[in-house]
Amino acid sequence: MRTGLLAWLPVLAWAGLIFAFSAQPNLRILSDQALDFVVRKIGHMGAFAILALLIWRALAATTTLRRPWALGFVLAVLYAATDELHQGLVAGRHPSPVDVAIDATGALIAIAIALAIAHRRGDASRR
Repeated sequence: MRTGLLAWLPVLAWAGLIFAFSAQPNLRILSDQALDFVVRKIGHMGAFAILALLIWRALAATTTLRRPWALGFVLAVLYAATDELHQGLVAGRHPSPVDVAIDATGALIAIAIALAIAHRRGDASRR
């Protein structure tokens, strides 16, 4: 039980961090509007890439799924969708299906890279 909780704590912490950023009204990082847009979208991809990998890791440690990466991807995308709904409740923010697609792309890229690395290493337990 304790091992399972420890495997999921990073997932919960990262999801909480994403939630906290989503709760910020009128979130801007840079004064240049175009550059700010690009940086925020890259941030979306990176945040959900990390979330997908953390979920994959937790699933691999706590389940006997044959392909924990697949469920990790699905759960990250579902969280991305709920994150956008949450943003719709925050002043100055709005939900965007495009952001869900950007988040999913980040998760997919991270999982593809991790699968390629695992394949090269011959680490069948991670696939």
